[in-house]
Formats: sequence, structure tokens, C-alpha cells
Amino acid sequence: MLRTRLCDVLGIDVPVIGAPYGPYEQVELAAAVCRAGALGSLGTAVRPPADLRRQWARMRELTDRPFAVNHTLRPLDEEAFRATLDERPAAISFHLGVPADLIGRAHDAGIRWIQQVMDVRQAEQAVLAGADVIVAQGGEAGGQGGEVSTMVLVPQVVDIAGDTPVVAAGGIADGRGLAAALALGAQGVAVGTRLLASVEMGIAQEWKDRIVAAEARDTFKPVHSARFMPPFSRPDAYGSPRSLRTPFLEEVEAHPERVRPAEVGPRLVQAVLDGRGHEFLPFTGQSAALVHDVLPAGEIVRRMVDDAETVLRRAAEACGAAR
Repeated sequence: MLRTRLCDVLGIDVPVIGAPYGPYEQVELAAAVCRAGALGSLGTAVRPPADLRRQWARMRELTDRPFAVNHTLRPLDEEAFRATLDERPAAISFHLGVPADLIGRAHDAGIRWIQQVMDVRQAEQAVLAGADVIVAQGGEAGGQGGEVSTMVLVPQVVDIAGDTPVVAAGGIADGRGLAAALALGAQGVAVGTRLLASVEMGIAQEWKDRIVAAEARDTFKPVHSARFMPPFSRPDAYGSPRSLRTPFLEEVEAHPERVRPAEVGPRLVQAVLDGRGHEFLPFTGQSAALVHDVLPAGEIVRRMVDDAETVLRRAAEACGAAR
């Protein structure tokens, strides 16, 4: 079984983290990821604390394994964050900014902190703030992120992180990606798009089918996303979404002046809560080009780990034969 120091830090069996998916129905998926020995994650965006507590209770019914609860600065929901501290999950994951004060509060509650970063400056901030795990997310990733590619960002963050485990994210959908991440010095991977196309993920089948059919260039970062995405809570936060194209996004790109944030924002949130978010903003990363089917989450994790072991063994054999 492939195991790294990340597993010891998070109390998991394999060096894989399932990404959080904001407000989407993801409890069944996160629990399946946990049962496969990885770390499942639950998003919190736009959900009231009462809904979140029901999700967390359901999660604990489905698994006794460690899991993470995610928050972001777009925007930060203080009430939901306090509820998370009271819940005391194994870890809080965070992105779109590095909030040292929140990291301190999590540590005071005995909760590990997984900090996602999109550039070297954020990685430096995360180390100084005492993050327990740093996720170096390349611009290939779906959802909200930056621009620097995974292949460039991961080694830079590894060089900065010292003893803090680094996790690679963005463009990783199979065992080859996990093996490559380890070769770059990472201690594991975070997987988003590949797990969107899983049996357990609670999104529309149409969205999953589009992921399976997509090529890498079918995803893009809308230039005018600030006109429909929620505002940031702090001035140094940033990030832009990567998504498959939709008529809504095409309209935003062609005529941004027609998009009134005060009107579009609530409409988009309601669509997500109604299960129609994919009609507007189907977050998807470039790794969709590597996704060819919809599988159970546990099988995705097991295949990824097994294939990574095979890739690493073959690479070692090839290097030995070349001497």
C-alpha cells in the first residue's frame, strides 16, 4: 500500500484527498472516499449552519474515518466557521486566501489545517501561519483557483514548505498524476474533477456526462467572473473559476455590462441549491480529458493508488536498466 507522511499527519491510509464541492450534495461521496482510506471533504458555501450540522451528522453515521470541512474567503461565513470549530472535524481545509487568525483558532480547537495555495507568496504565508498541510493547486484545476501550472507550482512549494507535507492539485485524475506528484516532492494529491464523475457525487448526470466527453480545452476561466461570483471577505484574497462553457457564461463573456451582480448572484445560488448549478457554472478542470467513465469513488481511489505504485515501480526499473 502506497503510504507517505501525509497519511500520518491526517490519520488516513492512502495519500489522497477528495476535494470539497462548495454547496453541492457531497456527503455520500466524501464518506465513500473516507472508506477507501483517503480523506473526504465537505464544502460549506451558502449553506446555513443547520444544514451543515445535518450533513456532518450524516457523515458521522456513514463513516468513523477522519474528514475535512472546507471554508473560503469568498466570502467567509463566520457563523459556519464557528459551527465547524464546535464540530471538531479532523481537519479544516481552506483556500482563496491564507487567514493566520483562523488557523490559530482551529489549532486552539485541536483541528488540523489544510491550506490550499495558488502561488509562492501564499505558500510562504501558509508556512509562517503554521498550516499542517499545504495544497499546491495549479491553474489546471476546476473550481476557483489561480494561474500557475501544477508542474511549476508544486516544486516551488515543496522547496518552501520544509517539514510541512505538500499535496499537489490540478490536472490529476489517475495514478500517473499521483506518481508524478510524488516525483515532484509532494506527499499526496487532492482530486476534484475525477471525483465529480463518480457514482456517489450528488450532481446532475448531465454534468457528469459532459465531464466524461470533455477535452482539456473545453474548460476555461471566464474573464468577467467577478460579475457573478460572491465577493471576497478580505482584500488580499483572489481566485477565478474554471468551468465548462454554458450559454450563461458565453453571455457574460460577450456582454458583461448586461450582468448585474446583485441580481445574478442570488439567481445562481438558488440554481445550485435547486440542483441546476450545472446549467450556469459547471466547475470542471482540465483533467476532464483524462476522465472516461463514471465510477464508484472507492474504485477511483483504489485504481489511482494501485496504478501509481505500478508507474513508480516501472520508472524505477527503467532507471535501473538504463545504468
